[in-house]
Amino acid sequence: MSQAFLHKQYLEQVVPALMKELGYKNIHQVPKVLKVVLNTGFGDEMDKAGLEDLRKDFASIAGQSPVICKARISVSNFKVRQGMPVGLMVTLRGEIMWDFLFRLLAISLPNIRDFRGVSSRLDGHGNYTLGITDHSIFPEINVERQRTNIGLDISIVTSAVTDKEGHELLSHLGMPFRKTSSDQKNQEDAAA
Repeated sequence: MSQAFLHKQYLEQVVPALMKELGYKNIHQVPKVLKVVLNTGFGDEMDKAGLEDLRKDFASIAGQSPVICKARISVSNFKVRQGMPVGLMVTLRGEIMWDFLFRLLAISLPNIRDFRGVSSRLDGHGNYTLGITDHSIFPEINVERQRTNIGLDISIVTSAVTDKEGHELLSHLGMPFRKTSSDQKNQEDAAA
């Protein structure tokens, strides 16, 4: 139900609003979310049992099983050997992507203590990456049995060409961008 809600909102509300605001003539010009990539890394302190627990947590957050990323080369300064597991990654598309985005925007981000919004900086091509320092903000994680808190990176890849298009798309979907002083000044000038 949740993925259907956000996808339905995108089709019925966001697309017409973006066509009007950005002056698109064709519905296919409107930017869309292509995929969401979740990524986490860990050090040599991760044992097999901890890796399996983390993989299960990551799978419950993402809705599909992650890929275990292994070191390509040995680096003695970091105590990393070739073939050693160093991270987890999962790419979400389709229904699972919309479901994850809904849970992220409606449940997880608002539940962060002292949350004032996320940075409004995009990567220059309309894509957005968000870093989360504690993966226990997701309701799927059982905090009572949790031993370590792992951070993760969430990359939202869009078909937007510019940062302005990507920002408009994400803000219409409900991304809680932090208000900057220039945004507040522009709103005050518009009201006056």
